[in-house]
Amino acid sequence: MADRVYVELLGEGVEVRRLVDAEAVGGGTYRLIAPADYDPATEVWQFRPGSVVRCETRLLSDGPTLVAVAKVEEL
Repeated sequence: MADRVYVELLGEGVEVRRLVDAEAVGGGTYRLIAPADYDPATEVWQFRPGSVVRCETRLLSDGPTLVAVAKVEEL
């Protein structure tokens, strides 16, 4: 089962994040997995699907959650 990570959406006018599946790579890093309904023409992610990102646990409205904060070099 994949982990779940929030990724910021760009160009929305307000702060918006999408919860997406991600594969743990190790050391607090995850590879983002595009959902079946992903359309880059209508939804611009801060980090593109397939990117390996560093995540932090942040306290959001639904509790402690992983949030993508930086892209890392491919491992």
